[in-house]
Amino acid sequence: MADRANSFAAMENNEVRTLVDGKPRIADDLGERSRACKVTEITEPSQCCSMRLADNVPVTKVSRLIYTNSGSGVLALASNAVHKLWKWQKSDHNLAGKATANAQPVLWQPASGIMMTNETSDTNPEDAIPCFALSKNDSYVMSASGGKISLFNMMTFKQRSSLHPLDNNIIAIGMEDSSIQIYNVRTDEVKTKLNGHQNRITGLAFSQALNILVSSGADSQLCVWSMDGWEKQSNKYLQVQHGRSLPAVSDTRVQFHLDQIHLLVVHETQIAIYDAQKLDWWMQWVRKEATGPITSATYSCDSQSIFVSFENGSVDVLTASNLRLRCRINPTAYLPPNPSSRVYPLVIAAHPSETNQFAVGLNNGAVHVVEPSETEGKWGTSPPLENGAAVPDN
Repeated sequence: MADRANSFAAMENNEVRTLVDGKPRIADDLGERSRACKVTEITEPSQCCSMRLADNVPVTKVSRLIYTNSGSGVLALASNAVHKLWKWQKSDHNLAGKATANAQPVLWQPASGIMMTNETSDTNPEDAIPCFALSKNDSYVMSASGGKISLFNMMTFKQRSSLHPLDNNIIAIGMEDSSIQIYNVRTDEVKTKLNGHQNRITGLAFSQALNILVSSGADSQLCVWSMDGWEKQSNKYLQVQHGRSLPAVSDTRVQFHLDQIHLLVVHETQIAIYDAQKLDWWMQWVRKEATGPITSATYSCDSQSIFVSFENGSVDVLTASNLRLRCRINPTAYLPPNPSSRVYPLVIAAHPSETNQFAVGLNNGAVHVVEPSETEGKWGTSPPLENGAAVPDN
């Protein structure tokens, strides 16, 4: 799902910075420039601040994760279709009441004991594509776990059949049958249905600046749709390096930079930046085989960094303007030892106002908030650009 109002709110509340202009580049796994740049390696718990969020809900893997727009809560959607919401309270140690790894939040549950639980389909829950979108004021969440779409009140957890908000949001909903439904929550109706992908929809993102919707699918295809008449403007398949290939079916996610022009594309094999207007490919960062597949990635709140999680449990911090690796956070730094099973992040989310804080949802159901140590204050140092050009390497 993609919420058009949230894209516009990001433009209003943050400084907009455009990326460095340059020709398309391909990252080299073993590039000389990469080896010359010092990458900060974090391996010990003392080198960062991390905290597992307290949870008494039965363990099941985290399918989706997001911070509330206020920055004071984290919402997770588990694979069993149950939502979990943590809220940080104001205190002497946390005057702003914002999400932090230094104070344990409250697992929010209303007095009624109601749980926000999506309907599920008759198919295998593991085959469903869970998704959700928050309203701009954090009052409502629209969510699905393979069955009917649910609309929940974030205070009472009660489910509503319709919503009449002041901001008149348009919601785009990607379907299993490869179509996209454009839904108006004010009139409670599907305005139109878009067709152009060959497999299920796995990612959606609005650009208010360009007046477009970008979709990505399990067919590794990107499509651009005009919001004026919902016509398809362009489409393109992901670029691959010589000697490499893409899986036949694989999730592809999309997210806009704060400038609402450059598009972050996340695939298990690569991170790529596109100019969304014409889907011009700009830069690419290809994972090392040793890290395993990329499981998730997101821009930091200021779009200056990209947080990337891997199946081996590590999290890389890339400089967004050139896709250079500047910091690697190993699982030994933020996860407790667990020799009996392999634990790793499935989803990663960036704090909406703290540029160096992120949260990860794990395959064992846990959620961890991670931020730099107080002495460091940031994740490594960004390498300088060479001759004014961006040259990304691992």
